[in-house]
Amino acid sequence: MPIVNMKDMLQHAYEHNYAVGAFDLVSLDFLQGILDAAERAQAPVILSLAESHFEFFDFALLMPAVEAAAKRASVPVAIHLDHGASFESAAKAINLGCNGIMVDASDKPLEENTSITKTLVEMAHGCGIPVEGELGYVPGVEGEDAERHPGEICYTTVAEAQTYVENTGVDFLAVSIGTVHGRMQGKPELDFQRLQQINKALGIPLVIHGGTGLSDEQFQQLISNGVSKINYYTALSDAAARQIEQNASAAANSGYTGLVNNLRDAIGAETERCIRLWGGADRAKEVLARCRPWTPVEHLIIYNVEGLDTAGVKKMIAEGRRLLSAIPGVREVFTGEAMKEDDKYRYTWLVRFCHPAVIDSYREHPDHVAFADNHFRPVAGGRISIDYIAIEN
Repeated sequence: MPIVNMKDMLQHAYEHNYAVGAFDLVSLDFLQGILDAAERAQAPVILSLAESHFEFFDFALLMPAVEAAAKRASVPVAIHLDHGASFESAAKAINLGCNGIMVDASDKPLEENTSITKTLVEMAHGCGIPVEGELGYVPGVEGEDAERHPGEICYTTVAEAQTYVENTGVDFLAVSIGTVHGRMQGKPELDFQRLQQINKALGIPLVIHGGTGLSDEQFQQLISNGVSKINYYTALSDAAARQIEQNASAAANSGYTGLVNNLRDAIGAETERCIRLWGGADRAKEVLARCRPWTPVEHLIIYNVEGLDTAGVKKMIAEGRRLLSAIPGVREVFTGEAMKEDDKYRYTWLVRFCHPAVIDSYREHPDHVAFADNHFRPVAGGRISIDYIAIEN
């Protein structure tokens, strides 16, 4: 049950003046270390997967583990696509289990960024999923993330932020006020007056990318000015690297398992330090009470077919699987045939939606409409269709 609505989670943080950590993970050691820390601190947490890191893992293979770990957690968890590259990336992430989305068009001119983000918001909201937009540009400076975020810093302005939020409908806004991706060079200078003005003008949860290298005092100032989500990766990566170096020094002939020994603990220690610093500790129960659970829906159709032979039925089903499985919010498409020939209904569709909102967006999606009108309904007149929501323990 602890996968929860991310908008509810961040709204609670915004109203109660703390920030939820969105910790980027690149392996099972990161996944387990982050959740271990959240459990120890009894805090809400966001498991973040950045498309800029996909070269290090297979997103489709890692997501089932992320979702399974989140479901068995006792603390509230959201799963977020960070720095998605396109509309297609966002739709795939939703269908794989993410319940928060960011597609980064912050390097584009305002009008183009607005257009891209608005299209994404319309799709994601149709799946019940909140969207993070970014305005202004947070570059990379030093470390492994630097090359993924080239260019110069571009600060967020109040006027553009108001226009962007009004025209896109984003739920959260990542702002640029002086942080960088990767490691800070020298003492970071943040424009807190700008942040304060943006927060006052918008009144929605704000997001900071590039949290590594900030002081405790700076984090507190960010949070007191509306920052409710802090993205964090480089310091976790550095903690993992130091642990590997220590393991290598301690046992020169160590194999892989020896090199990664205690990696989960090193990542968890830095994660827990941030959670406690940002004010999320001991808030799990109140957040769970406030947040709507993230509950999938099963769309079931049982039917018989008239006017098609066996080959025709298989062709119709294959076309349906191809079209319907790509619709945003569709987690899975199962098709089946009755095991006994004398059963009242011969065939079934079981389509799993990520959220109840998909019932309507799926019904109205042009690919579903075209398939239903041109291929399915003409031959499946006798059918039963029911939407089910899970009964949770």
